[in-house]
Amino acid sequence: MMTPPLAPLVGGADATRTALAWTHTARFLTTASRLDQLPAHELPEIAFVGRSNAGKSTAINTLAQQRQLAYASKTPGRTQHINLFEVGPKEAPQAYWADLPGYGYAAVAKAAKARWQEVMADYLRVRRNLSCVVQMVDSRHGFTELDRQLLEFVAPRLANGEVRLLVLLTKADKLNRKEGADSLRKARAVLAALSTDQSDLRITLFSSLKRQGVGEVAEILQGWMVPPDTPVPDTDPTTTPDHAPAA
Repeated sequence: MMTPPLAPLVGGADATRTALAWTHTARFLTTASRLDQLPAHELPEIAFVGRSNAGKSTAINTLAQQRQLAYASKTPGRTQHINLFEVGPKEAPQAYWADLPGYGYAAVAKAAKARWQEVMADYLRVRRNLSCVVQMVDSRHGFTELDRQLLEFVAPRLANGEVRLLVLLTKADKLNRKEGADSLRKARAVLAALSTDQSDLRITLFSSLKRQGVGEVAEILQGWMVPPDTPVPDTDPTTTPDHAPAA
């Protein structure tokens, strides 16, 4: 049983700027309530998953440096669609981000929970384009039972290296240094049970408020999705981005 490494891969300021320029290109493409509504394509997909209050939409917006790219419902758990975003040059996208519905909010009807559990499980188990899962876990609480259940859906594909995993321990600004280290230690113990010689599992503390881990995460995702020396288009952070509709 191997211990998953911490996520940051220090590539220097230039590498961080390049990666953030890449994530800034993210733009809304489409929304779907079923897997068969997603477009057919050959590009890799990064799935963003997490409990309804884990800060998933905020993390996506922070990585993209856009305020309203990912839609955050005023009522947690109400967003029940997969929102797909293109990343890379508009004329030649390099990857897709798939924002999956948050899970675990008590106010959602049981029927809706069951339907979305099935959709998400199918996506994680069989979606051919799935290349990476970014799971948001509240750093104050660690992996809940529902977080562990979601990992079970994708565990076989993690074990054979078909899908990579990056866990963001969100809201890390609310922890002191000792608490942060303890949160990391407990989370790594959970992932160690999934680790194999073929798997690529990583974990890091993350804070949208303090921008902790943002550059490192952008570098990892770009490194996983884009071949080395691929040009990244210039972006203008002052432009108003497209954003996902309320679902």
